[in-house]
Amino acid sequence: MSVSIKASTGNPFARVLSVASYVPSRVIDNAEMCTYIDSSDEWIQQRTGIAERRWVGEEETVESMALAAAQRAVERAGIEGSELGAVIVSTVTYFHQTPSLAAKLAHQLGTNGAAFDISAACAGFCYGLGQAESLVRSGAARYVLVVGVEELSRFTDIHDRTTAFLFADGAGAAVVGPSEINGIGPVVWGSDGGQSQAISQTTEWSEAVANGQTPYLAMDGRSVFKWASGFITDATKQVLDAAGLTPDDLDVFIPHQANNRITDAILRHLKLPERVVVARTIKQFGNNSAASVPMAMDQLLTTGKAKSGQTALLIGFGAGLVYAGQIVTLP
Repeated sequence: MSVSIKASTGNPFARVLSVASYVPSRVIDNAEMCTYIDSSDEWIQQRTGIAERRWVGEEETVESMALAAAQRAVERAGIEGSELGAVIVSTVTYFHQTPSLAAKLAHQLGTNGAAFDISAACAGFCYGLGQAESLVRSGAARYVLVVGVEELSRFTDIHDRTTAFLFADGAGAAVVGPSEINGIGPVVWGSDGGQSQAISQTTEWSEAVANGQTPYLAMDGRSVFKWASGFITDATKQVLDAAGLTPDDLDVFIPHQANNRITDAILRHLKLPERVVVARTIKQFGNNSAASVPMAMDQLLTTGKAKSGQTALLIGFGAGLVYAGQIVTLP
């Protein structure tokens, strides 16, 4: 028997209402890093743009960083935690398979809304933002919290001179809600699983536990650089096209903070106007994976380098290999 099923009804548009971040307390400069690996401050800065990175202190964890960033984002959005209809957390360094960090975070914020973790590495925040926009517009949730959080220092072999100086810790969060005008463009996302070994975990968890080992991140830097410099450049152009904009319409560019040379390569192809503000937080924060984009957005806004209402292009890319990006109006 055929029946009429009621469809979802929601809001015509969505926007980012707020963004916040949490920066860990421990500062690891290149001088200290070079006590772990055979390198130099000059070489690290030349190759990546990183002068220092943040690692967690003794009392800081993935959960505590996520909660701190989330609480600030909720407060800045002018809502109560209980009003959140969904909590999405992107992380690859929360080492509990279950329950999800999102479910624990939702409880701490005072909501019983939907809660789930996603694994999309450095593209994770933009993945979550794409889902949040859809949830708000469909009516599945009025307010959605998106968190990117990583404790990569725990997942890094500090004696591996190919990766040790790159990875860092931190958290960023944003609240997405309904809007009278559109504030989030269509998400452009995808994957290239044929290059899954370009950034990968050295051993699976069962093998690590059996042998008393710690799995670490391994990366083929040359392959990642080539892929990001070409493939991601095309993806950023697709993000603009999907939103019906051109480079001249942008005020701010916030790429994943992977490597300044990758950012420079993308900029050469995009040909952005010189007035466009470009996020370069990698210099003091390193590569924060899923936390990278929201941390950079918050830093630009809090320092006054970017302003509320400006138009920004976000793009994240990383292990998978995966990517995601969208145009947003800054909160």
